[in-house]
Amino acid sequence: MNWQTVVSLGIVVLAATSLLWGRLRRRKFSFARDTHCGCASNQHAPNASSIVFHARKGERPQILVKNK
Repeated sequence: MNWQTVVSLGIVVLAATSLLWGRLRRRKFSFARDTHCGCASNQHAPNASSIVFHARKGERPQILVKNK
C-alpha cells in the first residue's frame, strides 16, 4: 500500500466514525421536537399562516389559507 491509499482509507474511516458518532450520541432535549406540541415554535412566528391544497378526482381543486 502506498501513502495515498493509507490517507484515503483514513479519510473514509474518519467519515464513518463521525457519522456513527452523530447517530449514536444522546441529543439535548428539545420541547418542540420531543413533545410534538409546537408551542415553542409559535413564539417566533406570531403572524403565521398555512396553505392547504385540497383536490379530489372529479371535484374542483381548493386552496385554503388559514391564518393562525
